[in-house]
Amino acid sequence: MPLTDTAVRQAKPRDKDFTLSDLDGLSLFVAANGKKSWHFRFSWHGKQPRISLGTYPEITLREARELRDQARALVAKGIDPRLERKQAKHAAGAEVENTFEVVANRWYDFKSPRLVAAVKGGAAQSRRYLDKDLIPMLGKIPISQIKRADVLAAVHRVEKRGALNVAEKCRTWLNQIFRYAMAQGLIETNPAADIDIVAAVQPPAKHNPFLKRSELKPFLLDLRNFKGSVFTMHAIRLLLLTGVRTGELRAATPDQFDLDAALWTIPADNVKQLRSRVRTEGDVIPPYLVPLSRQAVEVVRALKGMTGDHCRLLLPGRNHPNTPMSENTVNSAIKKMGYEGRLTGHGIRATLSTALNEMGYKEDWIEAQLSHAGDNKVRKTYNHAEYVEQRRVMMQEWADFLDMTEAAD
Repeated sequence: MPLTDTAVRQAKPRDKDFTLSDLDGLSLFVAANGKKSWHFRFSWHGKQPRISLGTYPEITLREARELRDQARALVAKGIDPRLERKQAKHAAGAEVENTFEVVANRWYDFKSPRLVAAVKGGAAQSRRYLDKDLIPMLGKIPISQIKRADVLAAVHRVEKRGALNVAEKCRTWLNQIFRYAMAQGLIETNPAADIDIVAAVQPPAKHNPFLKRSELKPFLLDLRNFKGSVFTMHAIRLLLLTGVRTGELRAATPDQFDLDAALWTIPADNVKQLRSRVRTEGDVIPPYLVPLSRQAVEVVRALKGMTGDHCRLLLPGRNHPNTPMSENTVNSAIKKMGYEGRLTGHGIRATLSTALNEMGYKEDWIEAQLSHAGDNKVRKTYNHAEYVEQRRVMMQEWADFLDMTEAAD
């Protein structure tokens, strides 16, 4: 049976060294002194050599499997992973060439395919702050000579400008970079381990403001009388009628909508909660299905009528029909309507969630409608295509409730 994170974490030393097997040649070696290390055994010209992939917990089970898969790919190509490792260690020539910058860039090339590629995603963020903060401070130092004080100085430099969230991410990336260096045999210890203990305390998170049910009527009237772009007005109305994220709405294309079936099919790769699974599991991840009320269908039909067949997007940007509406458009419109500090585009999801919970709908239906993973984290295969018919009824009743609220005296 394959190992689990729990089994690895709870493996206790015995009188003698022992090994716990995973799959495809990977195993966890537990020494009598308590040290745990990852080993990969492979077939090579009739023999069964073994190489080390690093120690636990510096290298997690998931990371060990990734390293194993890399080694297996080399074996399949007729390349001895032991020789490849030696060449990697000496690829830069002298030790001084294995600087932090060189190793960090190798880590980025290895890691970036697994990170979100959006403008604000992990791939872009890590690259930006590597170049802005970490490489300028550490880049020229050989990786083996970097001390904990050097790492702390780099992070404190970020904290001093008040970018505490960025500093937290930098600590994570530094930890991963040095663990990557350990797996490559470049260093023996991780100078970025446990530096979160001296991290600056972040202020409480600010949640997106949202409206209560009792505040919806004036907002709906203000939206009806909105003097700005009709595209923006329809965008806000669709957010209210569906509960999707603003990014999912901005990326919507006309072909995603089946108006006869009153269904919006959002590709899994466009859904924040599903992107990481798409990168690891591929096309087996089902799309996010959003049932549409009659009112939502009318809005989409109106938008399609305005853009015609020449526009790739349902909500085009102001300057080009094939450029998405700006991410600030909705929030700017809500601000101009007089709701600054009281509502945001993302806060509309909280408005809908709170109202539907108060109206007595099942939590699983609401969570599926909002494409959340729910509180039950054990449900790793949470299907965002669940409860479509139940949600169809719920969202129609919600749309009718909004109409009645707007029309009420």
